[in-house]
Amino acid sequence: MPKAYWIVRVSVRDADRYPEYLAAARPAFEKFGANFIVRGGAHEVMEGQARDRNVVVEFKDRATAKACYDSAEYKAAKVIRQKYADADFIIIDGAA
Repeated sequence: MPKAYWIVRVSVRDADRYPEYLAAARPAFEKFGANFIVRGGAHEVMEGQARDRNVVVEFKDRATAKACYDSAEYKAAKVIRQKYADADFIIIDGAA
């Protein structure tokens, strides 16, 4: 079973309050074994549109990635994120 990933592109509207989301999401990340492969960082747009932050989070499989997203812990954090940022968010399987 291939690993699965959250690929999230984020435009933060309130940088001072955005850390509230990160703190609220931490329990979900710990519970589901999230491994951050990319967390922000410098990037260069080669084609198309970009957002301020790009994040790639690895999970052991799609079921775990989805369970983290659907968890009570992450749902509470997501409400906070949506107050302070706009995001494009997908869950995708890794290469077999």
